[in-house]
Amino acid sequence: MKAYDSIYNRYIKRIIDLILAVPFLIVAIPLYLVIGIAIIAEDGRPMFYRPLRGGYRNKPFRIFKFRTMVKNADKIGGGTTAMHDPRITKVGVFLRKTKLDETANLINIILGTMSFIGPRPELLQYTEKYKEDEKEILEVRPGVTDFSSIEFINLDEIVGASNADEMYEKYVLKEKNALRVKYAESVSFKTDVEIFFKTIWKVLQKTFRFVFRKEHR
Repeated sequence: MKAYDSIYNRYIKRIIDLILAVPFLIVAIPLYLVIGIAIIAEDGRPMFYRPLRGGYRNKPFRIFKFRTMVKNADKIGGGTTAMHDPRITKVGVFLRKTKLDETANLINIILGTMSFIGPRPELLQYTEKYKEDEKEILEVRPGVTDFSSIEFINLDEIVGASNADEMYEKYVLKEKNALRVKYAESVSFKTDVEIFFKTIWKVLQKTFRFVFRKEHR
């Protein structure tokens, strides 16, 4: 039996998600208000960015993220964010560096379209092209973090400042999908706990580097 067919993946993960997400969301409401006010004060409404993504068992869904780019950014540029992307707002820079923009995923977790741990939701233009073992990625709920999220936490620096979509497809997508498949084939409580703590450590490192650089400019 594949790991993604386990009782843990099909049922227990969902129970754990709900037990954790509901109190987390209640505690996060004041933070959401502050973030929302900051976004609207700089660039107006909406405060959320809600694009379509490929979901569990290939069912598309709209992800909740705090908006970090100017309005209609998708029409201005590509789907991959480049390093120093001019579409990113000042508030957005901070939200991205600290990963606070992704805390809105709590709403998706409660709705059941996402999990705390699982492959980051991908663009439909990519999920629709999954072949062979890549289709296993859709057998687990997309999540806030997984092996690929940790490996490519500085994705904008990897794809560079120009031709971000091309660089992503050429140098990142294949390896990222391999790590997503790895998660689907090894999903378990132990794996999720390991990824959870590794993610916290990586995010703290990224946040400290961002703050340190700001202080020494």
